[in-house]
Amino acid sequence: MEDNKSIVRRWEDMGTDVLVKILKDLNMVELASVSQVCRQWRLACSNPFLWRTLDLGLLRSNFIQTPDVPPYIYVDDRSDRRLTQILKVAMALSCGSVTCMIFHFNLYMKDEHLNYIAERSPHLKRLVMPGWNRITKNGMSRAIRRWEELESMTMPTIAHPPYIMDEISRSCKNFSQLKIMGTFDVNFASAIATSLPKLKVLSLRCSRITKEALLLLLNCMDNLEVLNISHCLLLESLPNPRLKKIIRELDRTILEKASRFREFFHCQRSSCVACQRMDADEGLMRWYRYEDWFWRQDEVSSLDLGDHGKLFDSDCEKLATQI
Repeated sequence: MEDNKSIVRRWEDMGTDVLVKILKDLNMVELASVSQVCRQWRLACSNPFLWRTLDLGLLRSNFIQTPDVPPYIYVDDRSDRRLTQILKVAMALSCGSVTCMIFHFNLYMKDEHLNYIAERSPHLKRLVMPGWNRITKNGMSRAIRRWEELESMTMPTIAHPPYIMDEISRSCKNFSQLKIMGTFDVNFASAIATSLPKLKVLSLRCSRITKEALLLLLNCMDNLEVLNISHCLLLESLPNPRLKKIIRELDRTILEKASRFREFFHCQRSSCVACQRMDADEGLMRWYRYEDWFWRQDEVSSLDLGDHGKLFDSDCEKLATQI
């Protein structure tokens, strides 16, 4: 009678497909540790399935606001070094397979960080990067030129929007979705209408909008299918240029023009928490006052970021010491 001996397989001999399924719920810190076990496990940790989305949505800079001196913030050098270390790990393991990259609205990277990312993520399709204070015009333009497959961007208000809209128009032929967090005026609306006439989805959620800018969009953006102006502070110019009137209810003209959209989101209810916060912040949402998930929300499903990113500050410190 032959002995029945069970076959014991070593962990490092586990099939790559099975290992990838096990690793899919780990964050970057955990993946960095697992990748050091052996060559087979590092290969699994670099599987494109694990790196479609790089979510650093909870990683913030340690900064001090300096409202009178550009770039209007001072960032601790330790924040820059930590970000550099984390990006090195992420880019090394992802091997260029990241298609969606999410950054916190208070993560203030520099040109060198953005250039490092752009060189190593050529297939990026979606970028969420509200923090823009320390990035120069040339730095942003160089990055956009590398992202020819970019389709969607979340961005802050910028002083001169035409240059970035022009760059997207020239370099990103499949670009179709844009979200702006901040102030939206006629200048911004004109830049979009001129450079991105084929834009299909636009979200201005929780932004300060002028009625003139909204009407320009409604009159000129023939290809726009989805517009979100939920919880916005809508302003109308008065004869005195220093004064503006808050519009508490959309008029018939706006509603009729917006009826052609496949989806049109708007909310100005006094009982709405987001609308209350916009009023309290006088139309310039102070996101740092509220829950970490609040800035990630959007009524447009394709722009909603879900709850939380996987990487926390404590994880980041661990990651920086592993390299």
